[in-house]
Amino acid sequence: MGLAALFLLTYLTGSINFAIILLRLLGKEDPRTQFSGNAGTTNVYRQAGRGWAAVVLLLDIGRAVALAALALGLLPPASVPWIGFALVAGNRFPCFHGFRGGKGVAGYLGFTLLISPWAAALSCLIWVIVHRIVRIPFIASFFMISILGAGVIAAGDGETASIAGTLATVLLVVFNHRKNIVTLLAERR
Repeated sequence: MGLAALFLLTYLTGSINFAIILLRLLGKEDPRTQFSGNAGTTNVYRQAGRGWAAVVLLLDIGRAVALAALALGLLPPASVPWIGFALVAGNRFPCFHGFRGGKGVAGYLGFTLLISPWAAALSCLIWVIVHRIVRIPFIASFFMISILGAGVIAAGDGETASIAGTLATVLLVVFNHRKNIVTLLAERR
């Protein structure tokens, strides 16, 4: 399987949004219409509780780990980070959910878990610490995603394509949070 085929498979797999599906099965509102408007773990927590949020988080991470394993087994090292990008793009712009999905943070955590386990563990610890200080999930996610990106780069082969794929993914996650950034800045004025 080549890069293009695995990229497409990953995008399509990432387009399956477990938060939207689970909340629909539970008879809850679409997470994109509630709270932050994000179809991710935080809104599942807000709408259905900690247990269901954990289910969505584990599904997102499990899917990402499986895709990372495929990428590591089938692609040259310089191409692997681009599969992470496809996963985040699929989560954010899901073809199965009207191109309105989540932010991709949980998926990228799972993707990084196989590539750089130390970065995945450290990013979770830092997320908890930052969230306890600022109480704003997306700010904590920025710290998390920075550590994950650094871990992928450190574990990589140093190829330009590998670094570019990682930086593109990190920037996509930041771009996905642009509404949160604008809202926070407006509140601080």
